[in-house]
Amino acid sequence: MDQIYTKSYPSPIVDEREILRYAGVRRGDASDELSALLSSCIAECEGKLTYKVCYRRLPLDVCGNKISLGGLVFFSDSLSKVLGGCEQVIIFGATVGLGLDRLITRYSAISPARALMLQAYGGERIEALCDAFFEDMKNELSEEGFSVVQRFSPGYGDLTLETQRDIFSALECYKKIGLTLNESFVMSPSKSVTAIIGIYKTDC
Repeated sequence: MDQIYTKSYPSPIVDEREILRYAGVRRGDASDELSALLSSCIAECEGKLTYKVCYRRLPLDVCGNKISLGGLVFFSDSLSKVLGGCEQVIIFGATVGLGLDRLITRYSAISPARALMLQAYGGERIEALCDAFFEDMKNELSEEGFSVVQRFSPGYGDLTLETQRDIFSALECYKKIGLTLNESFVMSPSKSVTAIIGIYKTDC
């Protein structure tokens, strides 16, 4: 149970509406020019993103706002409520790689509109990766008689960003998927996520 695993995924199906939402464009308000920019950004990114996840499955103990995940200890009222009734967790890190960051940096100075659309595309891409991983875990665990609760990330509610440090250490994120964390708890590549998924026994 306590092993670090890695998964690589093919590119998930692109949701253009979701990208436009991340870009601040209301549904139905995308001009032909904006739609063309979106299509161009998607085409330019083809083959430049890598969809990788590392994760561990750990035993869980919750006592008040104290949450023990194997050897990790967090304090959070918000997370303890989400994990109520759970007996295990999956902690994971996910990233779509540095290729998109390089494109955003390149275009930030010469084409802010394109850089913004690439940012939005990256937001949709990392969410799509996390959704694909969540569905994988949901299906695998259902075969063992377990169900899962939606993922919860550092920065949500009162779960502080500082908990990223422990998650990174526990997952060996750099070694496994090339994901780093700086002193301000900013991840690189930027389009990355760490999160916790609760696991509970399904009632028969």
